Amino acid sequence: MTKSELRMLRFIFFGGIICAALSFCRPVLAQFHDQIGLTALRAATTNINGSGIRVAQPEGDVALNPPAFEVNPANVGQPAALFSYASAAGTAGFYPNTAGTNSWHAEDVGNYFYGTIYGVATNVAHVDNSDADYFYTNYISNLALPALGDSLVNQSFIFCNDDYSHFPISQEQDLDSQYDNYAAQNGTLFISSAGDGGPTNQARIYPSATCYNGIGVAAYFPSGAYSCIGPTLDNGRCKPDITALSTYTSISTPLVSGAAAMLLQAGARGDGGGDTNSVMDMRTIKALLLNGAVKPLGWTNGNSTPLDARYGSGMLNILNSYEQLAGGRQSNFVFTTVSTGGAHPPVPSTNTMAVLSGWDFGTNTSSTVSDAIKHYFFNVTNNSGGGKFIATATLVWNRHKNKTTINNLNLFLYDCATSNLVACSTSLVDNVEHIYKPDLAPGRYDLQVWKAGGSTVTTNEIYALAFEFIAPSLNLVPAGTNVALTWPLYPAGFLVETATNLVSPAWTTNNLPAAGITNGRNYILLNATDANQFFRLRRPNF
Repeated sequence: MTKSELRMLRFIFFGGIICAALSFCRPVLAQFHDQIGLTALRAATTNINGSGIRVAQPEGDVALNPPAFEVNPANVGQPAALFSYASAAGTAGFYPNTAGTNSWHAEDVGNYFYGTIYGVATNVAHVDNSDADYFYTNYISNLALPALGDSLVNQSFIFCNDDYSHFPISQEQDLDSQYDNYAAQNGTLFISSAGDGGPTNQARIYPSATCYNGIGVAAYFPSGAYSCIGPTLDNGRCKPDITALSTYTSISTPLVSGAAAMLLQAGARGDGGGDTNSVMDMRTIKALLLNGAVKPLGWTNGNSTPLDARYGSGMLNILNSYEQLAGGRQSNFVFTTVSTGGAHPPVPSTNTMAVLSGWDFGTNTSSTVSDAIKHYFFNVTNNSGGGKFIATATLVWNRHKNKTTINNLNLFLYDCATSNLVACSTSLVDNVEHIYKPDLAPGRYDLQVWKAGGSTVTTNEIYALAFEFIAPSLNLVPAGTNVALTWPLYPAGFLVETATNLVSPAWTTNNLPAAGITNGRNYILLNATDANQFFRLRRPNF
């Protein structure tokens, strides 16, 4: 694809003046810190803010010369030394400069990415702010040039024609390949806007959110605005990967990027254990973000379609992702092989994973005649009181550099007592597999990472796995002359509802006070009463 065939267009607040857009968006989105788990994470941990992580933010308006892409440091509350600027007009380490001009869109993105008031990762180490066309030409489309060196790149723009129509499929595939090659060669995580399609005009997701190795981000807003949907136009892959509450994908994308920067920092400082290289790998960060997401109403998937066409893995929740990171690396205990295409039920094993929330980073190796299975055994009984569990597992691997296809990996969850298959994710085209089982009975389970044998891209495949088995509990405790409902901060994404009877309950949140946080738990303070009142936790809370 030539440079002249590309148009990088922003999707945010079209049709409104700048001040009106900002005054509408910011007060609302500031409240979403609660919804994405940021408020709870800040209450439960200290100084997780993206410190030490270098990020990139390409922006662009190809109609202007010099291009408008620059963030004014003062308008995001950051020092000038945090930024460097680059375009075809030149480079600079100060603001203002002759490399480009100010962009309100770039500043809005920056405010939710790393801005000191609304931002998620407020202490990133450096921001490489560049013109999007320059960024594509000098890094993505030419791997012979030196890499930028950033851990993650926020892309709140899409690739499309001037009328917002898609490129021919062959050109979209070319773009995906270029991004995948750069990511595979340099270990860079691209977090990209899906584009805004609206509730009636459900346009398909745009590049580069369609690349295999990156994260495509959708947006959802309670009033009804939301973004482009999957699957991809080329081979029906599941995209987007994840959603954040926002009015537009230009803003939901930096929320996810900020969360990724926080996880990278947490991994670097050892919150996920001593193997910092593994936890900071782009595949692990992607798996943790997707596995921590909360399923909204209407979310659905299937065995061959691991993610929802609108929401991906669900709504971003940084607390859930962080707690799974903090569970530490949990290596599998058993490795087996079977003849290609053969059955692979649970095998006898007395080993058990030490935690019910965590991650792994491993390699699975098949052969020309055999499939390969890595087994993770879980005793899902801790503190359950006989209640059902919610099981979520996400498997991520990369498309290799200069390859048009991917290795075939699948996820299986077996009941060890019966050898029955409980859930599986078996897409032939996706490099993400995702299991969600909201009504898992207590028991012993075998979570399997399976790699196909026979004709493969490579015999070895590096993968990241994130998992969570949870059974949250709601407690009623005295609080002076009143009572308090309490439940854990983690797992997050639950809402308290009340009813006056259990025969024909009408569950509601009406008249319940807003929840607060104290001593590492959520709480609601209630007036004591003689009337019958019943309570439950419900997920989703959107």
